[in-house]
Amino acid sequence: MSAILTSADGVVIERSASARSFVTALDSVSLVPGYSYAEEFAGTNGIGTALETGRPVFIRGGEHFVGPLGELACAGAPIRDPITQRLVGVIDLTCWASRSNPVMLPLVKSLRSQIEDRMRESAHASEIALLEAYRTEARRFPFGVLAIGGDVLLMSRYLRQSLDTNDQIVLIDHASDLVGSALSGTALAVLPSGRIAKITAADRSTMRGGQINVVLHVELSVETRTPRTGGRSAHAVIPGLAGRNGAWLRCCEQVRQCCRDRDWVVIEGENGSGRSRMAQAVGQYVKPGRSVRIMRAEAFDSAARFIAELAAESGDDDFALVLADIDDIDPNTLEPITSLLAARVGRGWIAATTRDATCAALKDEQLLRMFTHTVTVPALRHRADDLEELVALLLREITHGADVRLAPDAMRQLSRLPWPGNVSQLRRVLIETVARQRSGLIEADKLPPECRSLTRRKLSRIEALERDAIVRSLEDNNGNKLDAARALGMSRATIYRKIKDYGIA
Repeated sequence: MSAILTSADGVVIERSASARSFVTALDSVSLVPGYSYAEEFAGTNGIGTALETGRPVFIRGGEHFVGPLGELACAGAPIRDPITQRLVGVIDLTCWASRSNPVMLPLVKSLRSQIEDRMRESAHASEIALLEAYRTEARRFPFGVLAIGGDVLLMSRYLRQSLDTNDQIVLIDHASDLVGSALSGTALAVLPSGRIAKITAADRSTMRGGQINVVLHVELSVETRTPRTGGRSAHAVIPGLAGRNGAWLRCCEQVRQCCRDRDWVVIEGENGSGRSRMAQAVGQYVKPGRSVRIMRAEAFDSAARFIAELAAESGDDDFALVLADIDDIDPNTLEPITSLLAARVGRGWIAATTRDATCAALKDEQLLRMFTHTVTVPALRHRADDLEELVALLLREITHGADVRLAPDAMRQLSRLPWPGNVSQLRRVLIETVARQRSGLIEADKLPPECRSLTRRKLSRIEALERDAIVRSLEDNNGNKLDAARALGMSRATIYRKIKDYGIA
């Protein structure tokens, strides 16, 4: 007999067998660590069927779907986290079918219960350890303390009273990212209100069972005040931009001040977050009637052509331009660009955009000295309160002012998405939506398939196509997963797994 432990997706993690000859038999059917026995790969079997049904099962001999498994008998029971009830794996007993006994089923149930009892004890120990670490740091640190461990989150009264709901959500999001990283150094987070949170990992421990407990110190800046506010209002409406998020407005004001004073600025942020558009809009706002060109090296057929255009565009004494995505410029092209820009310092204004202000281009000391300021634009997921205003602006641009708007249920669905592609992704989604309905009130069912996927990771092109096909099949079959799977030529197990992987709502 063999005892086998698998992950939640049916991949064998550990295997222990009583006889070497039986180990060889298991090897011959790939029932070995690293291989998946989910139903989609192995058909009906003690592991995959237990995962699919969520119940203990006993599969003997010919009941197996795959022929070579016909000589075996398997009893499998799904294991669930006793706290969250999340499926975490399967415990399976496998033996020769000729020597099997129905008593294997109650035996595997008993093993499952023992494992879950140990997990419950471990979970309680983890929670107690997290609470103790939190209390210790709260006594030492007079400001904000945040503790994260598994599904438990502890936040000090100082943070609860100092931050509104939106700020708390963004703070927790940043803190969770820090927990999943190497946990070295300090992270700075710009909150929707415009305040800055300095987050430092103060204590980390790995509990038995693998859970990571982390306690973080959080220091908050004083309420944001914008210096040098002479002239127009610090929060003046800039045509072509949308949003009232504190961090976004703060960025706009910093760029406006740089443009007004002819201070060259680096604008960093995620792709699609609106860096170039902000710089262009601000440049045109500061001096109405001036053309502010966005220049990307990759848009030119050669480096020589790009440099020549850059020289022409920056030839006037009062030029303004946006040098987009400098982190994508070929290193061999940087030297002539640096020489050209050095001769332009003090004459006009340049905003350079980058994903990371520590990129190779800005490690060049001569180039770095030209750009005296850095402004970080928040990602769309960190300014969710601006979504409605952004949608309205983009719809006006896309439809040239047509009477089209999103219904509340459509806006709610958009607000649930993580937007890894930021405003660029939102624009693309709205373009596709308007292609389906060009006027009137657009309901949630008119949104593209990707809007029903809540996964935070960026999907490959093939994955996105597969997700869209599944969503359309579900719509065509009134949400019936079995019928949708048949229409796509998938197994029942596969479509369930794909729905989970892609976060299809």
